[in-house]
Amino acid sequence: MKSGMFEIDGVEYPDSDASDPNALGWMRGSPPPPAQLIRFQDDRFLEFPQIRWTLSHMRELAPTATVWRGDGRPSDLGVAPSLEASIDALGFTDLQGRKLTWAQSLQRTYADGIIVLHRGRRIYERYFGALQAHRPHACFSITKSYAATLAATLVHERVLDETQTVSHYLPEMIGTAYQDATLRQVLDMQIGVDYSELYADPKAHIWDYGRAGGLRPRGPDYTGPGNFYEYLRTLRKQGAHGAAFAYKTINTEVMCWVMKRVTGIALQDMLSERIWSRIGCEEDGYLTLDTIGVAMGGGGMSASLRDLCRFGELMRCDGAWQGRQVLPAEVIADIRRGADPAKFAMAGYTLLPGYSYRNMWWVSHNSLGVFEARGIHGQRLYIVPKAELVIARFCSHPVASSAANDSITLPAFAAMSRLLMAG
Repeated sequence: MKSGMFEIDGVEYPDSDASDPNALGWMRGSPPPPAQLIRFQDDRFLEFPQIRWTLSHMRELAPTATVWRGDGRPSDLGVAPSLEASIDALGFTDLQGRKLTWAQSLQRTYADGIIVLHRGRRIYERYFGALQAHRPHACFSITKSYAATLAATLVHERVLDETQTVSHYLPEMIGTAYQDATLRQVLDMQIGVDYSELYADPKAHIWDYGRAGGLRPRGPDYTGPGNFYEYLRTLRKQGAHGAAFAYKTINTEVMCWVMKRVTGIALQDMLSERIWSRIGCEEDGYLTLDTIGVAMGGGGMSASLRDLCRFGELMRCDGAWQGRQVLPAEVIADIRRGADPAKFAMAGYTLLPGYSYRNMWWVSHNSLGVFEARGIHGQRLYIVPKAELVIARFCSHPVASSAANDSITLPAFAAMSRLLMAG
């Protein structure tokens, strides 16, 4: 392998140093040279290595709505002690048999930033590339876990009924794949729908969804759906609901539409009222919007790394924050119990044996009680109740699928758990 390159799944990519957006000069200059421009209309902003700049600058490319942090003071996460050198040297063996250190794992996963909380206090915090402590970064599908935690809370409060069908709440969905799907099946992604989400396939349905929702540009001859709701009404059934786990982002958009229809509250406002303003977030978050102002609940959120950590700590502490119950403990307990691992196994996630998926969280069922929120290109919120540990990480990995970094990420995070439990 050439110097300055990493090999991933048989393909060589510029390594984390060679692809550093600051070194490459993306969007620098007045004006930037044409070769350093990143523009929405060029439809290359999610390509590598441009993505290493893009994920810290999504608001500059697409319309967004603010998730207001409220007017309170930021909550205290403590000051990270000088443990970086010892943590950087933490060794482990990845799933391919390579011996790596924690610091090397950050390079190989193209980390933009990472924070480790132990018992609610920062013990490690690093930033790379375009990311800074105050700057929100794209969360991608971690957005789902935020949104579904709110939906599960509404179920707990009996504002929503998980046994009701989608068409009960959304008559517009009669005749679609979701007509006879229950809200519970949507929350656990056990929906039979003709929709593909293979990011390596340029013809996958995920890109049609992105164009409908305004996160990918439309060509001059575009005649497809103009917004998320129009797109969701085109979806048709394929297979039975409730038979197996099948990860499809459109399920989250359906869930968010139900929440908005029943409560009348936009997702960005519900996030602000129920989470951001109640746990002392430092920065506003934001959500990308479609052409009719609907937030992208399936993957459109950007947040600062510290605020992502705060949400993880809230979940680790069973919904309590500094002595006050912010989210119902019963909702968190239900997430941590998970769903049926047998239904999850049918989806073929070979690196996640024994997992299940509940309320749009990935649940390990392992001895440490690990549960996770995951997003493409390496976004991760990893919660380990038994180790009193939360890890929040943002990345701009060249490969979208989590399987491309899991062989490093999973053993690295397990090594951190063992280190803290031993101490």
